[in-house]
Amino acid sequence: MKTKLKFVALAVLIVGALAWLATGGISETKTYYKTIAELDQLNRTNAALGKRLRVAGDVEPGSIVRKGRDVEFVMKQDALRLKVLYNGVDPLPDTFRDGAQALADGKLDPSGVFQASKIQAKCASKYEAKPVQTAPVNERRQTS
Repeated sequence: MKTKLKFVALAVLIVGALAWLATGGISETKTYYKTIAELDQLNRTNAALGKRLRVAGDVEPGSIVRKGRDVEFVMKQDALRLKVLYNGVDPLPDTFRDGAQALADGKLDPSGVFQASKIQAKCASKYEAKPVQTAPVNERRQTS
C-alpha cells in the first residue's frame, strides 16, 4: 500500500512540474503584434516596456545604419516614426532595404528604442503584379 501511495505522489509531482514548466514557457514566448501607432500609445503609459512585441512598418529611406553587427533604422507608419536597433544573430533578409515593409520582433527599451532580435522584410515592388499591356484599338483592327 505504501508503494502505491509513493508512486501516486511521484506521478502528481511530475505532472505538476510539467504543467508549471509549460505555462511558464507559454507566457515567456508570447508575442503581441502592434502597429507603430498602438506602440506609441502604450509607450506613453510605459505598458509596453519589457514585453515581447512585433511591430510592423515601412523602412524609412536613408535610415539604415550598420554599426558592426548592429543595424539601426527607422520604421514609419504615416507620420509616426520608431527607431529600431537590430542586434540579432541571423543575417538580415535580402529584401530588407529602404522602403521595404518590415516586421521587427523584440522589446521596447525605456528610451523608446525598439530592441529587435528578429527582422522580417518584404519589398512591396517585388510582389506587385506586372501591368498587362494591351494593344491600342487601332492596332487591333489592322491585325484582324
